[in-house]
Amino acid sequence: STSAAASGWNTVEREGISICHPARFILIGSGNPEEGELRPQLLDRFGMHAQIKTVKLPEERVKVVEERTAFDTDPKKFRATYKAKQDEVIDQVTRARALLPEVEVPMDIRLKISQVCAELDVDGLRGDLVTTRASRAAAAFRGSKIVTDEDVYSVISLCLRHRLRKDPMATIDEGSRVTEVFSSVFGYDIE
Repeated sequence: STSAAASGWNTVEREGISICHPARFILIGSGNPEEGELRPQLLDRFGMHAQIKTVKLPEERVKVVEERTAFDTDPKKFRATYKAKQDEVIDQVTRARALLPEVEVPMDIRLKISQVCAELDVDGLRGDLVTTRASRAAAAFRGSKIVTDEDVYSVISLCLRHRLRKDPMATIDEGSRVTEVFSSVFGYDIE
């Protein structure tokens, strides 16, 4: 529940018995906006928002169908095909998790993240927090102990675009407003 996410405690009450226990979890969800939007207070609980779209290029669509057919035909063989790449990613994530406590965000970058959030009129500080945390994770994934502008750029749209809506009838931004403000604050030219 959103109260468990906010407080860090979950309360279960059944048949006169009440039990509270610590609750630390990651909220992951998927949905189709055509089936209805999430309430803003629930949407705010998602640290990041990835927008998935159906591929349009015929060559990419055929590749997806071929991959799915290969999986359906022989799931073990399909998994074996990608095992080496999956192992590489697992190793990189494992190294990043070990490095993460050492990753620092320079003050100028922290100030710029907060300036972007302020200029986008993001309510509260959750956008600043999530963007800073995600930037640290991006740097660790790269193997660096220092967050760069590029690390921030790689995550900022995912962290902020779903926090921009003030009008309940508006759709979630594609990330273009976030990119424009990022570019202005961080001193990059928009082409």
